[in-house]
Amino acid sequence: MNVPLWVWIVTVGVILAMLAVDYVGHVRTPHTPTLRESAIWSGAYVAVAVVFGVIVWLVWGGTYGGEYFAGYITEKSLSVDNLFVFVLIMTSFRVPREYQQRVLLIGITIALVLRTVFIVAGAAIIANFAWVFYIFGAFLIWTAIAQARSGTGHDEEWNENGVLRLTRRLFPTTDSYVGDKMITKIDGKRFITPMLIVMVAIGSADLLFAVDSIPAIFGLTQETYLVFAANAFSLLGLRQLYFLVDGLLDRLVYLNYGLAAILGFIGVKLLIHALHTNELPFINGGEHVDAIPEISTTLSLSFIVVALAITTVASLMRDRRDRRARIDAGTPHSDS
Repeated sequence: MNVPLWVWIVTVGVILAMLAVDYVGHVRTPHTPTLRESAIWSGAYVAVAVVFGVIVWLVWGGTYGGEYFAGYITEKSLSVDNLFVFVLIMTSFRVPREYQQRVLLIGITIALVLRTVFIVAGAAIIANFAWVFYIFGAFLIWTAIAQARSGTGHDEEWNENGVLRLTRRLFPTTDSYVGDKMITKIDGKRFITPMLIVMVAIGSADLLFAVDSIPAIFGLTQETYLVFAANAFSLLGLRQLYFLVDGLLDRLVYLNYGLAAILGFIGVKLLIHALHTNELPFINGGEHVDAIPEISTTLSLSFIVVALAITTVASLMRDRRDRRARIDAGTPHSDS
């Protein structure tokens, strides 16, 4: 896939423009977005991502277009799992509702920068060491098993990671929020506020999710441009998605199983690709293993869409049954 430098520049420019719209138009004035506002802007970001995919399809062909859409849908579905952690972080830090947009946006911006570093490093490693696909594939299969074992529940507690603990140790911190300020001055001394701490928490937590999502998307496409674009567009709409599905997350009780199926599928795809590009001397004498056909992009995209559809429908059906059961259990019975 030949991507001219000017195309990279335009793409990055579009992403920066979308971030600017968020910073200037949405979070400058603290407020709690309505469901209608969240739905409109979430739809707008999805539309931009779809238009980008159509352009890729028309300019570079259906194979690359399919790879982008498979990567974008995978990253978007994995980002929904991120939202569970974001809710826990917001609750843990007792972030006022009107400031949550700002926290999410800056946290997501931090994550976007760090993920870009991950992507560049991953692309360089893949270009020089084909055997890394074995590691990526095995890691995703292990992650899929862990997701499936977590069942239908989600962690009810969130623990600070090392980055956050180090931040608290190095800098004096206020006990309470000071409006939406990240840094404040008290008696001539500068303090960071919980607002900055929670932004670091969101950004570093998303970085941990990148450990799963970056290998996953490299299993769908090795084109750095597509990996970067799919990650960027999935992250940019995450703030709106948070407020759109807030309160509905608990209804997706089978999400872990859907994500486990997707990650496991991509892990197998990576292992098959690793065999096709094999250079390890202790596997087939260092020769490529072509007996197993590679999984096509069409099959990958179809599997991801079907897995998510089944997961969503099954979750909503389970939620409906549970609601009816609770209503029936709470209905007083008349004496005969």
